Amino acid sequence: MAKVPSAAVAAGGLVGGFGVARWTKRRELGGAVLAVAGAAAAQQWRQRAGGAAAGALTAAYVAGFAGSHPLAKKVGAWPAVLGVAGAVALASWAVADRHA
Repeated sequence: MAKVPSAAVAAGGLVGGFGVARWTKRRELGGAVLAVAGAAAAQQWRQRAGGAAAGALTAAYVAGFAGSHPLAKKVGAWPAVLGVAGAVALASWAVADRHA
């Protein structure tokens, strides 16, 4: 079975977490999706690129989540979430997935 790239897991967590929170109107469910995907991505980052890279990418994941909120006031909710998800996915690919 092929492994899902960590970039897809991270982007899916950000987009999926927002989507679940929005569609169910239950922020805690969206937070659970965000947390589970973040933990799965962090585990992959640690295995593929080491602890320091995993820490940096986890910080980028959390910063992307937090940064999407003020960005949404300027560009809209979905564009903000998709933008930060793309940025985190690109960083994840460059650091952990490119050589896998």
